[in-house]
Amino acid sequence: MKNEMNNVLRFLSSPLVGVRGGLWLLVLLMACTTELPKTVSPEKMQEVYEEVKTPFKYGLVMAPAVDSLMIDCPTVFRYEGGWYMTYFYFDGRGYETWLAKSDDLLHWEEMGRVLSFSDSTDWDSNQKAGYPSLQDPIWGGSYELNQVDGKYWMPYFGGSSTGYEHGLLSIGMAYTDQSPATVHEWDRLDHPIFKATDEDARWWENSTIYKTWVLLDESKTTGYPYVMYYNARGDSINPGHGAERIGMAVSDDMVNWQRFGENPVINHHKGISGDAVIQKMGDVWVMFYFGAFWPDRKDHDAFNRFACSYDLVNWTEWDGVDLIAPSESYDNWFAHKSYVVKHDGIVYHFYCAVNKDSQRGIAVATSLDLGKSELSFQLKN
Repeated sequence: MKNEMNNVLRFLSSPLVGVRGGLWLLVLLMACTTELPKTVSPEKMQEVYEEVKTPFKYGLVMAPAVDSLMIDCPTVFRYEGGWYMTYFYFDGRGYETWLAKSDDLLHWEEMGRVLSFSDSTDWDSNQKAGYPSLQDPIWGGSYELNQVDGKYWMPYFGGSSTGYEHGLLSIGMAYTDQSPATVHEWDRLDHPIFKATDEDARWWENSTIYKTWVLLDESKTTGYPYVMYYNARGDSINPGHGAERIGMAVSDDMVNWQRFGENPVINHHKGISGDAVIQKMGDVWVMFYFGAFWPDRKDHDAFNRFACSYDLVNWTEWDGVDLIAPSESYDNWFAHKSYVVKHDGIVYHFYCAVNKDSQRGIAVATSLDLGKSELSFQLKN
């Protein structure tokens, strides 16, 4: 970088450029190389909170038809004017990824599976938890998915162990050249792109890896157009009993990835910090994520928070009230795992609602009062 700057300065001082042209080029160069702020002011954080808050809980929008199933982890996107949601079913064996559609973001129709169990010895035969990626990142924007190489992409965490997030979970990559709004099995790379057992795994991700979110950053703030955030468990002394934290990886092509930085970007040292979803609001990036079992939080076990950043690496966490917290009969244990969209001036905050009977579904809260859902969990026998 030093040699490049010296070459630029020599060019600016040459007779070919001239004094006036050189000054303008120097100002432009300085503007382009100005370091972005590493913290976000309390005033900006408050401004973001006022924009994204959703005080009105509409209720459940997706609930299992039978009590033996659980629904988890919403991802909402738009395609040709319609709204679609991917989510997981857990049936005791593991996660499969499903698709639903909606005309109004409140009433959803289940369509079918897009990542299914494999009756094989594949590394991901019993767990396939996908998150469609490369969505338009602009707050209140189109929420459409972008393509790379003529394909839509869906990172997922997978594994061969059965049970609820058991065994070694690793990050895989699925893709399709068909419409993401149709039910079909997505293709998958035949190997994980990240594992907790990789030689370059960092101290905080050496046990297992969970949710991923891949952001399209056309400005290449990190030097790369594709930025992945994922949560992983690990510890330098006792990996299996470590906390769950959020870290980063980057790519030029969605297939080959490299870890970015040595430390997690969100770290509460105990419990869980996870499931980042990121949008850009003006000049600031907003990360929606959840916390669970934090030692300094005795009021709730799991809740939704946010953090802000100018450079995608250094994040300032909101220190005010939760965006979503347990309060209703359907979410009185966990209210976590955000997916937030703004459409026609209304903010919709989708989240995983878990009650004290361990029933699990998708609920939504909104910035305006849109009434109450008539959907409910099955009555316990």
